[in-house]
Amino acid sequence: MNTFETDKIKNITLAGHSGSGKTSLAEALLYKAGATARLGKIADGTTVCDYDPEEIKRSYSLSSSLASFSYNDIQINILDTPGLFDFAGGMYEGIYAGDTTMITVSAKSGVKTGTKKAYELAEKLKKSKMFVVTKIDDENANFYNVLTELKTEFGPTVCPVIVPVIKDRKIDSFVNLIEMKAYKYDDKGNATETDMPTSDISEKMEYRIDGLIGAISEAVAETDEELMEKFFEGEEFTKKEIIQGIHKGMNDGIITPVVCVSSTTLAGIDMLLKEFSLLLPSPSERPTPTATANDGSAVEIPCDSSAPVSSFVFKTVADPFVGKMSFMKVMSGTLTSDSELTNATTGQIEKIGKIYKLMGKKQTEISSASAGDIVVTTKINANTSETLCGSKKIISFSKIDFPKPCYSMAVKAKTQGDESKISTGLKRLLEEDLTLSYAHNLSTNEQILSGLGEQHLEIATTKIKTKFGASVELSVPKVAYKETIRKKVKVEGKHKKQTGGHGQYGHVWIEFEPCVSEELVFEEKIFGGAVPKNYFPAVEKGLQEAMQKGVLAGCPVTGLKAILVDGSYHPVDSSEMAFKIAASLAYKEGLKQADPIMLEPIENLSVIIPDENTGDVMGELNKRRGRVIGMNPMEKNMTEICAEVPTREMHDFAMYIRQVTKGMGSFSMEFLRYEPLPSNLLPEVIASVNEGAAE
Repeated sequence: MNTFETDKIKNITLAGHSGSGKTSLAEALLYKAGATARLGKIADGTTVCDYDPEEIKRSYSLSSSLASFSYNDIQINILDTPGLFDFAGGMYEGIYAGDTTMITVSAKSGVKTGTKKAYELAEKLKKSKMFVVTKIDDENANFYNVLTELKTEFGPTVCPVIVPVIKDRKIDSFVNLIEMKAYKYDDKGNATETDMPTSDISEKMEYRIDGLIGAISEAVAETDEELMEKFFEGEEFTKKEIIQGIHKGMNDGIITPVVCVSSTTLAGIDMLLKEFSLLLPSPSERPTPTATANDGSAVEIPCDSSAPVSSFVFKTVADPFVGKMSFMKVMSGTLTSDSELTNATTGQIEKIGKIYKLMGKKQTEISSASAGDIVVTTKINANTSETLCGSKKIISFSKIDFPKPCYSMAVKAKTQGDESKISTGLKRLLEEDLTLSYAHNLSTNEQILSGLGEQHLEIATTKIKTKFGASVELSVPKVAYKETIRKKVKVEGKHKKQTGGHGQYGHVWIEFEPCVSEELVFEEKIFGGAVPKNYFPAVEKGLQEAMQKGVLAGCPVTGLKAILVDGSYHPVDSSEMAFKIAASLAYKEGLKQADPIMLEPIENLSVIIPDENTGDVMGELNKRRGRVIGMNPMEKNMTEICAEVPTREMHDFAMYIRQVTKGMGSFSMEFLRYEPLPSNLLPEVIASVNEGAAE
């Protein structure tokens, strides 16, 4: 495979709602461009981009994939990303690395949450954008309704470029509004030029085409002052002016072209491929990215093949056969095999071995890659979001801001002895998926795996089994309850045991009272040497050990102050162990008398939702014993609700928010404090804690 210059490279990210036809479109593009010998189909499990066994089995994308091919002397790198919200990390990787985000919209179902999310992320990252209306051949398709939806949702930047001509509720032909030509397609996707539509086809069609041409002209006029003057004077734009205007408008983010295709019949695919070279900006035309130098200063890094080399790792794959695969975009310079670069994050030298172009899972070795190109290298230590650069000028590009994990489950090995395999597997998965997190909860002694949803964690555990040979069991995480007391008491603890030889004797009087402290507050007020000083540490240690288990449900105790006020000892039989036991006896009796209560953890919740969902969510928070603290208006008709909520009630909140907001909502939680558990829940909690302890 040849090395292409930067101005001949097009990096395209396919994004959109689940089921809108991203992977099918990628397969159609590959086949029509001659990059594949047959048209891959999801139903047959023959797609290039969805090649993982789990993706084939489930018939949807689980991660982003790369397909690189050449067409008409340009290098096209397609990044096919998942549409399911559980696997949004793949969309973030793809949109970050691509230069143009091509958002698929089903002509049958129209604009969905995934459409909006892809558009918003592309806009946030300042990427050029294009809408591709897919499934145009479906009997329930309605392109013009979808076009109206797109304009309503995303504003006047939406600009139709290729539109269908409808006759008797079926597609008669396609009009390319740039060329002002119409084409009919046969059942193999081959185009034949035909007459432009007239009122013979539909009374509305002639009027509609005139309106669409006017919309294109107005959009193009916005890109240049001279074109604006020409537009106001009523002159028609030339084909070259329209192409240059849309190209500039895409690059500036003020024009979002709309095309329509059928990935099954291949109708319109050839025109879309042609638009890649005409309309889509190359990496060198995009705004110059800013990196951070070692001294903290901002520095612009032009996408120039002759500049010092730098690259950004946007995706990592843990392959059990190939090893660690690092997907990287060459940000500047020319990346060559056997070169040595510095990892700006770790400071380590990374030796680049072989460089590959990918077509799904198929690898083609290349010797070098120009600035702007997307390639893969193996067996380097760099992780996702890390920058590799020359040692003379260390720079770091901004990291990908991935969605934070919001759904957690406890993990444990189904088979004893698999713990090391699971640990290795999770380490690899965390390297390749930064929307996963893994931690050991010291309070409950559980291993907690967190992700973006149920399917996300299910797929993660499936990968551990298939790639690393260990079966994992998921369960709802335990809540880290605690216990405390509410009143002051004075109790006696006496340990007396006579055996052959020396006996055991320890005797204490201890006052217990509530206090504000996580740890035990221990004091002594002994007069007259009733308990020798050398036994004070033993009494304190006995209490600290006893505090690991309360008297209600065996949960750790907090907020406890103990004052040693009296006791007695035996000159022969007393020992540190005897006083430890005496202290623990006093503790057990004292807590029973001191009005013990259970404490539950409370979280600080911030949930961002569409305005129309605020009533539903506030009602749900009340059901979950939450307390709404305030509401803040956000951009784009969104509202932030701030609340305090019990951890116990929030395990499935991620699923609720996704369902009620159709995926538009998001939230974050962090531990705030402990509060008394309502008394009506005490029996249930004690039973659940004891049941968990028995397991």
